[in-house]
Amino acid sequence: MKEIRNKDFKEERALFMSSGVKAVSCSFDIGESPFKESENIAAENCNFIWRYPVWYCKNAVIDNCVFGEGSRAGMWYTDNLTLKNCRLDSPKNIRRCNGVVIENTEFTNGVETLWHCKNISLKNVKSKGDYLLMNSENVVVENLKLDGKYSFDGVKNVEIRNSELITKDAFWNSENVTVYDSYIFAEYLGWNSKNLTLVNCTVESLQGLCYIENLKMVNCKTVNTNLAFEYSTVDVELTSGIDSILNPSGGIIRAGSVGELILDKTKIDPDKTTVIITE
Repeated sequence: MKEIRNKDFKEERALFMSSGVKAVSCSFDIGESPFKESENIAAENCNFIWRYPVWYCKNAVIDNCVFGEGSRAGMWYTDNLTLKNCRLDSPKNIRRCNGVVIENTEFTNGVETLWHCKNISLKNVKSKGDYLLMNSENVVVENLKLDGKYSFDGVKNVEIRNSELITKDAFWNSENVTVYDSYIFAEYLGWNSKNLTLVNCTVESLQGLCYIENLKMVNCKTVNTNLAFEYSTVDVELTSGIDSILNPSGGIIRAGSVGELILDKTKIDPDKTTVIITE
């Protein structure tokens, strides 16, 4: 692989259609699309300052780089993209990409990031910003720290472990999501989803876990959670109490205690839901 070192690029499309090139300790200044239409490329210890640096690329490895606020919409339409040890200060990064690996990386302005992507692995990632991972599929997450509303909207086939999700309206319209050993703080959690499973999780939610087809909770705990499970089909096992339950469509709920149980026979058939108090 040809190395380019210690160069300050200012022109547009500086490395357009490159193949087998590695940029080391370079700066990509004012000038759009430096790596557009490239393949088998790498960047190490580089600064990306302007728009659209990695578009329509194949096989890109980016390590220990900084994407400044102006490098918005940084990586789109790229296959086999790896980011390690990076910081991204720009919004709307990583869209319509396939084969994305992100490790030890922080999105300080992760608004509208990772949209419409496939086959994604996130490990030790921090993200601050709304609408993370909208309409993406085949996602594996380990140790994500998220601070942003409307996350995981429309995702399919997602596994999340050991994460902290401070969010709102998470997992709306999703299918086949399983979350293990995580903390989730989210109003209106999971609405309109299918096959949402939470295992060994702590959930804090106002009017969450409603309108879900096939909600499963295993060995979970709820805190400050009320008006839960409205119009959801449920198989719920809580190791804690829950503040209130509102009109589930059917299934079974096991909880240490229930502060208020609302089963309005004008809205649902109460006989379709079994509630078991375990304490």
